[in-house]
This record gives sequence, structure tokens and C-alpha cells, in this order.
Amino acid sequence: MIAPPAEILDDVVRWRRMIHRRPEFGFEERETSALVERELRAAGIDVKRVAGTGIVATLTGGAPGKTLALRADMDGLPIQERPGLDFASEFPGAMHACGHDGHTAMLLGAAVSLARERSSLRGTVRFLFQPAEEGPGGAQPMIEAGALASPDVDAVAMLHVWPTLPVGSIGLRSGAMTASCDDFDIRIDGRGGHAGYPHNAVDTIPVAAQVVGALQTIASREIDPLKAVVIAIGRIDGGYRRNVVADRTTLQGTIRCLDENVRRSVPERIERIVAGICAAHRASHEVELVHGYPSVHNDAGLTAKVMGIARGVPQIASVVELEVPTMGAEDFAYFAQAVPGCMIRLGCASPDDPQPASLHSPEFNLDERALATGVALLRALAFQLT
Repeated sequence: MIAPPAEILDDVVRWRRMIHRRPEFGFEERETSALVERELRAAGIDVKRVAGTGIVATLTGGAPGKTLALRADMDGLPIQERPGLDFASEFPGAMHACGHDGHTAMLLGAAVSLARERSSLRGTVRFLFQPAEEGPGGAQPMIEAGALASPDVDAVAMLHVWPTLPVGSIGLRSGAMTASCDDFDIRIDGRGGHAGYPHNAVDTIPVAAQVVGALQTIASREIDPLKAVVIAIGRIDGGYRRNVVADRTTLQGTIRCLDENVRRSVPERIERIVAGICAAHRASHEVELVHGYPSVHNDAGLTAKVMGIARGVPQIASVVELEVPTMGAEDFAYFAQAVPGCMIRLGCASPDDPQPASLHSPEFNLDERALATGVALLRALAFQLT
């Protein structure tokens, strides 16, 4: 295995900063895709556009072997970046707050450098540059467009920068890595009126308040405490002014689960609780559920191999075996359902920063030394898993 050449690492930093300056939302990653496609073609790698802004690039090695897919996501988030970086976002209300700029640059660097050494590779490496991870989801459209076929992919892996791990480390575990993510909307209808005469109205705001509290009993009183579930209300809208009874209040929330049986049971529980509270207060209701990403589950055999490979990469100082998953969500889950998959957390916290900003924060930034670690690991996987 050959370490990444220095000029590639310089390019990776440059690409990351270019992408960071020009964040694009899901299925709008036109500039990012154009940059990726241009560099891949210049390196002599076969490139195909799928799912609008998605890119499937295929590199065939000099000897027979397996087919490994490596995936990076490309989209940004609707968050206003806090000033401070010389290469801060040029688009108001948009930033790369989840590190996808780094993911794309690392995979591009690995692809371009591996193309120069294709005769030393076995098998095939498929590079998946995916749109819309932050929503509405680009993995499934890429799979439907044949991203894992011709030749069929044997395994798929990805890196995700992780600000609670220091630069030079990676985190891994087999089994659940992230939670499933489903969203719900609740509409409560009552009867409007004057706040001074509440007996002539049906006020939906106190009804909504009871719904918020009661929904928390699903996790605390209805689900096995050893099976994690989160039911969170993120938004409430209702009312007109201080002396008007609100005839309608809406709530928006999210459900996170690690167990599919628990996941399937939650919608009925929400409906039952909302219906009961509304009936008790003479209000009507409607609950709408939007199914989102399933839980990412790392294949045990593949994860064990990745751990062994990572321990032999000089740029990796430590391999952390993670005890628990997180309740965040990732649509890499669809790739990992289709073929054996492994999601890898890449430490990106600077040792000089005692409190690194979290993902999805307007202050998030990654220590760019992590980029070299990521490229080295991606290259190692390409050489040893094909």
C-alpha cells in the first residue's frame, strides 16, 4: 500500500475549500458535481451521471478481484455560517455544516491517486458521489439507477467526519451505527373565539401542550428501556394574537429508533395518544407520517476487516471500538441494506479545541489534517478489500 502523494493532499485541501465556499442543497449540487466529474475524467476514470447530480465512477484494476464501492455525500445545509474562515460560504443561509465538503474532497483525492496506480489494484473500485443526503435522500435513487451493478458491488464503505473524535482516530462498531428517521405532522382543529370567553371556543393550544407531554410517555412508559427511541417535537404553530383562541395548532416532530419492530409500533402509539387527548377536549385531529431513512447497520464481517486494515494505516493513530450508536440518521443505510456496508467515523477535532462545534452547527469546521487520514484509509480499503 502506497501512502497518498503530497500533491494529492494539497489538491484535497484545495477542493474541500472550493466546495465549502459554494455549498449546494440536495439535488442542486451542480457546481460540486461538475468539479468532481472534471477531475475524475482528467484522471482517466469512467464517469456516469445518475439521479440528477449523482456521479458513479468506476476504476478497474490490473488483476481480477472483488468490487468495492466507496461513497461520499455532496450536499450542504440551510444554515447561516458564523464568520471566521477565509474560505467561508459565499451563499447566505447555506453552509457545509456536516462535513460533506470534506467527504467529497477525500473520495475525489483517493480516486485520482488510485487511478495513477490502477495496475497495482485488484478488482474494481466504484466511487459513489451522492446528492441529497440531508434530504430528500439520494442513495435510493442512485441504487435504482444501477450504482451497485455492472459489476455487482461486493461491499460498500463510507467515511463521516466526527467532531467528538480527535484527528488521527477513527471510530467503528458492528451492528447499528445510526437510528432510523421518520417525521410526523399533527394538526389539531378546535373552534376559535375571544380569549375572554373560552367556554364558547375549543382552544387548540392547551390541547397541543398536553400532546407534547403525553408523547414523551411512549419512550418512558411504553417501550423497553433497553431499546432506544426518541420522539421530539421541533416546531409548534398556532394562534393569531394574545386575545384570540387558536382554532388550529400544528406540531412537527421526528422519530428516531434503532430497532425496526419499535419503529413500526410508534405511529399507532402516536395516533392513539393524539386521538384520546383531542377527544377529551372536543377537538379533532389529523396525524401524517413521512417514512425516512432506516437505521445504518454495519456488517460484522466487513467491519472486522476494516478495523484490521485501519490498524495498519500509519496515518491512523487509534482505532476506537464504539460502544453505542448515535440517534442521528444517514441514508447510507440503503447502500448497507443492499450489500454488506460499513460506516466509519473519522476524527476531525483539533487537539487545540477543547469544545469542538457539533455537526449541523453554524460554527462547525473540521481540522483539515483529518483529510489526509481519510484519504489514506480510503486508499487502504481500495487495495485490501478488492
